[in-house]
Amino acid sequence: MTRTVQCVHLGTEAEGLPRPPYPGELGQRIFENVSRLAWQQWLSHQTMLINEYRLVPIEPAARKFLEEQMEAFFFGEGARTPEGYQPPSE
Repeated sequence: MTRTVQCVHLGTEAEGLPRPPYPGELGQRIFENVSRLAWQQWLSHQTMLINEYRLVPIEPAARKFLEEQMEAFFFGEGARTPEGYQPPSE
């Protein structure tokens, strides 16, 4: 049986994640309050941030920035988009 959550990002009840996707308290909050679809949206946004800001995810400063953006994406005002960012045309 699929676990459902009231997704804070989408504002609807949706399929939840199978396990916490991130360590610690933030990962547990995401597990309890974020849907699988919203997590996929975050992964796409995170990829864009890594590419646009040329982040190296193993560097502590980059990890801290991504964690702050993840928290804002789900529980705050929303993650930021780089100035002048133009999404790729399909």
